[in-house]
Amino acid sequence: MTISTARITPSGKPSRLRALGWVLSDAGTIARRDLAHWRRKPGAVVTNALVFPIMIVLMFGYLLGGAMTVPGGGSYREFLLPGMFAMTMVFGIGATMVAVGSDAARGITDRFRSMPVSSSAVVLGRACADMLESTVALAVLLGCGLAIGWHPRNGLADAAAAVGLLLLLRFAFLWIGVYLGLLCYGNPEAVTAVRTLEFPIGFLANPFVAIATMPAWLGAIAAWNPLSSTTTAARELFGNPTGNDHTWIAEHAILMAVVWPLVLIAIFLPLSVHRFRRLSS
Repeated sequence: MTISTARITPSGKPSRLRALGWVLSDAGTIARRDLAHWRRKPGAVVTNALVFPIMIVLMFGYLLGGAMTVPGGGSYREFLLPGMFAMTMVFGIGATMVAVGSDAARGITDRFRSMPVSSSAVVLGRACADMLESTVALAVLLGCGLAIGWHPRNGLADAAAAVGLLLLLRFAFLWIGVYLGLLCYGNPEAVTAVRTLEFPIGFLANPFVAIATMPAWLGAIAAWNPLSSTTTAARELFGNPTGNDHTWIAEHAILMAVVWPLVLIAIFLPLSVHRFRRLSS
């Protein structure tokens, strides 16, 4: 791995533009290093990113789908698939946390800190690698959905916007995983707890069932889950059934599918960089 070492201009201080170029170049180098793990451990990538989501789609779409009804009408399979796309984006938290924590526990992160490389570049490189993996997983799930009869109904532009919102959600939750990985490395119990909490986050929302079918108190909690906003927005943009939810947040789902991730990024990206800088503190 090569990190550029020429860090100053003739005046002794890097220009902002040049500094940004160094950050992006170093982030690309670190991302390539993280992606090299795909070649070394392809089984883990395939299982975590591809097999599990496809199994869930097939199980709910075929085994349980016949018993499900969608408030307001429509195919349950078309209701389900956008929820599964969004849920897969959230379930990347644990994988990111484990990867970041493993690097920190093995001393790899300390080696990065001893090199002339920006703290932002290290965490950004991890984010880029995870985003590429998530994009591949989402593409596979989209293909799986098409194969079992799901279709976007509103045209290519709206479908592309839906995919963009799904990846934005992944980008936001990715920073939660990075921060928790740096915070809890070396603590297997914490890692297990976070991976376990992925399920309540995913299920206490609307990927599988419409909020309109939930008790009022539970529906209120599920409606304000960021996952629910992205799921509803994706359903709207794909032209799939939305579940007849008339709450304020559901009627502004596309707006909230942008707001929620931006809030999470604004909180956890700086926390991740700060934690990286103070890793040995």
